Amino acid sequence: MSDSEHFDLIVIGTGSGGSVAAGKCAGAGWKVAQIDSRPFGGTCARRGCDPKKVLVGAAEAVDWTRRMKGRGVHGKAEIDWQNMMEFKRGFTEPVPENREKAMEKQGITPVHGRARFTDERTLRVGGRTLTGDRMLIAAGAKPAPLPIDGIDHMVTSTDFLELDNLPDSLIFVGGGYISFEFAHIAARAGSEVHIVHRGDRPLENFDADLSNILLEKTRQLGITVQLNAEVQTVRKSQNHFTVEASQNGDTKSLKADLVVHGAGRVPDIDDMQLDHAKVERDKGGIVVNDFLQSPDNPRVYAAGDAASSPGKPLTPVAGFESHIVASNLLNGNNREAKYPVQPSMVFTIPPLAMAGLTEDEANERGLEVDIKSGRTDGWYSSKRTNETHTGYKTLVDKESDTVIGAHLIGEQAPELINMLTMAINRGIKTTEMKQMIFAYPTYGSNLQYMI
Repeated sequence: MSDSEHFDLIVIGTGSGGSVAAGKCAGAGWKVAQIDSRPFGGTCARRGCDPKKVLVGAAEAVDWTRRMKGRGVHGKAEIDWQNMMEFKRGFTEPVPENREKAMEKQGITPVHGRARFTDERTLRVGGRTLTGDRMLIAAGAKPAPLPIDGIDHMVTSTDFLELDNLPDSLIFVGGGYISFEFAHIAARAGSEVHIVHRGDRPLENFDADLSNILLEKTRQLGITVQLNAEVQTVRKSQNHFTVEASQNGDTKSLKADLVVHGAGRVPDIDDMQLDHAKVERDKGGIVVNDFLQSPDNPRVYAAGDAASSPGKPLTPVAGFESHIVASNLLNGNNREAKYPVQPSMVFTIPPLAMAGLTEDEANERGLEVDIKSGRTDGWYSSKRTNETHTGYKTLVDKESDTVIGAHLIGEQAPELINMLTMAINRGIKTTEMKQMIFAYPTYGSNLQYMI
């Protein structure tokens, strides 16, 4: 291939945000290139949702067995870390080769390397120069930079998902979903686990009451959660790491074998030289209009975690936005990005879920709502599997009689939140939902009591 090549579309990123649009445009006969500096496949399939959920599955099996001990189940369940990681790699290792083969079959040119703009329509990738009539930036996210002395001693979520052996003790910096999910896995695998969070409550985007139930369960597992503790320093000694944090005016010191960065992620676009392309960015990523297009450089679109859009940084949202970009590329700007309610999950054990408005958001909007909430530990669906930290909160708009917010914690929260998300997006009245006949006994049959 020559040093310079021209394409109808150049896509930066091989995850959900880039691949949908790349495939659709290639299918329409466009000459497309797709670039990634990492093994192809994106965050979710390689180092995010998919491998994480494999580990969560093993932890769920252990938790189920332990909960049911003395209730018809005997024996001891333990996580074999190396065996579990081998199973996980059965999902992740084939992804880059399979993805590249799929790209070539679609007629997409795969390009390995870090992309940097040299002007409004030109990229340098290693020693190659690529020009494009259109560009799509879907480069995903990376761990957020932190003002911590010794931050280089911290490993990332990607590193955690590749650990051949689980350390005896870990400290997670940050109280978001990454820290809580991995902490629940590690604790059930036998590690001593600490979470250090600078805020007064973790998982700040989720309902406070249900987050507190999860916090209660987390601490019951033996996980130490330090709140209002801002990490200042990470020091390495011969056999361990020491984390020092400022907590209520005092210095808190913790020691562990490994320190994990779980304090949020930011768009992975810092070194793209966007100013050369006249592409504006802000804290949320590439600034885009309603068509997910850069207002300053109309050649450039953005999707997924790299875009400063109303979409949440979630894999399904990245795919949703990539469909919109594809339509606008192929047909002119004919489709605005209008977002349905987007459910969010924390895959702890038990998992925490939400969709729609929180109680605080409903109050800020001055909405008249009927709030139903409570613990469900005593409900049959929880008692039969000895679940002890379950609950719900639903917000029903009094004027329209529709659910506008749903918050769940419990084993089947991931599936129930999908049902409630559908009800919110379709405007199904609670009177209609109560008339439905659900299979029983199932978690779904509980919905009528939650609304």
